[in-house]
Amino acid sequence: PSRLPGFAGTVVRFQAAPALGARFAQALLEMAAGGGTTALRDDGLEHFFYVLEGNVAVTAGTQTRVLGAGGYAFVPPGTAYGLRAEGDAGRVAWVKRPYEALPGIAPPAARFGDRADVPRDTTNRPGRYIQFLLGTGDLAFDFEMNLMGFEPGSHFPCIETHIMEHGLLMLEGQGNYLLGRDWHEAWTGDFIWMGPFVPQQFYCTGWGPAAYLLYKNVNRDVAF
Repeated sequence: PSRLPGFAGTVVRFQAAPALGARFAQALLEMAAGGGTTALRDDGLEHFFYVLEGNVAVTAGTQTRVLGAGGYAFVPPGTAYGLRAEGDAGRVAWVKRPYEALPGIAPPAARFGDRADVPRDTTNRPGRYIQFLLGTGDLAFDFEMNLMGFEPGSHFPCIETHIMEHGLLMLEGQGNYLLGRDWHEAWTGDFIWMGPFVPQQFYCTGWGPAAYLLYKNVNRDVAF
């Protein structure tokens, strides 16, 4: 557990960071009732917040929304943000990274949403679905946050390997995750970081459905 300046009543548990080799950072925020940021913060980064538990007031610039479990917010680069647990304690997944600007394309605007309102895409995905929380194919975004869901016994049709890296947070259920040559049992609350080109596959093994929140970098050329 870490304590950070600018936060009160909040334990921060970093799960991925540049020190690991990641090009983003992901953390779990555990906020006591009334806990959160002590003032609006602007660190020049872009941020994504996903509420896991409780009701959390999220501010992005001049907009504030109270989000329950499954609610999320995107904060553009250079925009002040704030968090506060309303009522009871709150838990939030936090992703942050430097924005990779493209000439002639403005950064995305602030966005709020809820998992329950995002369509489930099941195209060519028997027994599984994907929810694009921030959409897909928009070149203004340099990362996606997707929710992947699986029915018991379902799995990816192949072993994947690609240039994107992932931050994966198990939201519910359980399954076996192939990383490289080894299988790992993954349960609700577990976190996995996958570097570029790591062979990977998931198999839902529990009695009930499984779902996880997935970060991946997209829409940008390789850097030399």
